[in-house]
Amino acid sequence: MMLARVADSLYWVGRYVERAEHVSRLSSVMLNATLDRTDAGVLAAQLVRTSIGDPEPSGATNPLEVARGLVLDRERNGSVVVSLARARENARQVRDQITTETWERLNLLYLRTSDSRAERHFDADAPDFLSGIIADLHLFKGAADATMSHGEGWRFMVTGVHLERAQLIARLLRVCFSGGQGQVIDDHLALVSILRMACALEPYLRAYTADLHSRFILDFLLFDEDFPRSIRYSTARIEEHLTRLSKGREIGRGDPARLAGRLNARLSYTDVEDVEAAGASTILNTVDSECAGIHQAMFDTFVAYPLETRLPA
Repeated sequence: MMLARVADSLYWVGRYVERAEHVSRLSSVMLNATLDRTDAGVLAAQLVRTSIGDPEPSGATNPLEVARGLVLDRERNGSVVVSLARARENARQVRDQITTETWERLNLLYLRTSDSRAERHFDADAPDFLSGIIADLHLFKGAADATMSHGEGWRFMVTGVHLERAQLIARLLRVCFSGGQGQVIDDHLALVSILRMACALEPYLRAYTADLHSRFILDFLLFDEDFPRSIRYSTARIEEHLTRLSKGREIGRGDPARLAGRLNARLSYTDVEDVEAAGASTILNTVDSECAGIHQAMFDTFVAYPLETRLPA
């Protein structure tokens, strides 16, 4: 049985790493959209701010200033540098549970973003700076997958990744397609930006060719079973890993594996017609709230459980 503090730290490594990658990608897409066309850039900036719960970041209006704050502001909860610092600190506390390759990749990334010259490098070439962060985060995840034993520790970390991803994609889609912006998004470049924010442009085009339509994008990012950043894919992985982690434990109504199975089943038996009939916000709010419930159930089950329920009489 893994120690509670170890499980908690590895879980948060997964969440913070995924958060850092998501915010980096949103910032990169926002800057590219601004260069492509003003209308798409303004919409992209609005989507970035709202989808991460930061509608008025420091009063900045220039996209470069907004991106710099989202990436390098050490006082902003959820910025890339803060997320990486927290991921590294959690990894440091369980250094013996992760491989040297995994630790070195995360440590080097943290040192690069926290360096005193980071802001100067960002201002000199923000797209290159952001693409470097994203590439290194991919390398971190690849190193973890290729070099760590796929036991309990790895499962806690991957569950953290997919819980964070499901919530972030749900929030992005809610902003884009549930009327939160007070408009229907049908601008071609804006739809391309949304797909890029989810790292989904090429996989989407393979599925739907060049037919960019908000309905198809919603269907793809909600329900595609093979695309690793769709909500359906993430909820299936969450259920898979929590089922293994809960093996041998007494199953109750608040068991995280049970809650994950319920969410995955809900998505399995829902389609885009159901979403359109009820309104996209209904299913997206459900995903967000049920992921939060799974998170709390994991804490109650694996971290803050009553001592008497885990010790023999």
